Amino acid sequence: MSAPTSRVSFNRRTLLRAGAGMAGILATGRAPAFAQAQPKKLVFAHINAIPESAAIAFDWMAKEATAQSKGALDVQFFGKTLIPQELEIMNAVKSGSVAMGSPAGAAATVFPEMGALLVPYLVKDYASAYAMLNGRIGDKLSKQIEDNYKLKVLCYFDYGFRHFWTAKKPIVEPKDLRGMKIRVQQAKIFGDTINGLGGSAVPMAWGEVITAAKQGVIDGGDLPIVNMKALKIYEVSKYASLTYHNYGPTNAVMNLEIWNGLSPEHQKLMMDLSRAAQEKIREATESVDNFAKAKAELEPLGMTVVEAKVDEFRKVAQQKIWPAYKSQYGALWDEIEGFKV
Repeated sequence: MSAPTSRVSFNRRTLLRAGAGMAGILATGRAPAFAQAQPKKLVFAHINAIPESAAIAFDWMAKEATAQSKGALDVQFFGKTLIPQELEIMNAVKSGSVAMGSPAGAAATVFPEMGALLVPYLVKDYASAYAMLNGRIGDKLSKQIEDNYKLKVLCYFDYGFRHFWTAKKPIVEPKDLRGMKIRVQQAKIFGDTINGLGGSAVPMAWGEVITAAKQGVIDGGDLPIVNMKALKIYEVSKYASLTYHNYGPTNAVMNLEIWNGLSPEHQKLMMDLSRAAQEKIREATESVDNFAKAKAELEPLGMTVVEAKVDEFRKVAQQKIWPAYKSQYGALWDEIEGFKV
């Protein structure tokens, strides 16, 4: 039985067209435009620019993702230039107008689920923090964030333990905070920390801090050592007092719908590179968070680094701040307080 005439002519035309197309490919050395898939563009917005530690790591991650995906992904990092405030960045990620971002120091404002980790002196050291966040506690928090906000946690990282920076005097013991107006992140736990330790907390977005310090609206604030240098806080402060009062965990997240639109191969690539970026940030943070290194980093810039009476601050925190948060976080609190590496 012979094939219908129309089908024969269609097949012949198709073969002729395919032959011509193949000839074109052989002549030019590349596929025709319609066969080339457009790269999937993924924008990462971050509040700070290089040389801030996370900015360096996530810029590296973006470049690696683009290269290792052989151009199938076009990952672009914008530090400081795209969106000026942490909460605006996170709203953009939630809405999907940008793919990825970090709440930076405002993590507990955006994700109250993480607040227990910021209670002063509850997280004992870096080893404990890393093991918790790369383990069961981190997995539990990631599931809550995914369910509650439709965001995929790529990794947890931190800016280290926070220390006071001040213009007029160092903060060596709790009584030194009396009458001091200290800028804090906008999450409640930061305000409770400063007020509980004896100071007067002034909640303020990072973008307003330098101007407020120059105008005397605040007497100081707190930052990890790595960011005192990167954010040029030495321009408005004279003293860095090593109190280690709040551990500063945060994360990098992707809009869940955009994440689900990636192939399994690209999801694995993004997770692997996020974990590598995490390691870079942790190394940068922890390597300078000690008295000798802090002096070497900050004193050439005009700051004086002092060691505070950490045990006295811890005792005040345990008495005045811990009780309310222990009852609020319940089982998670017990897990963190009793955690052993």
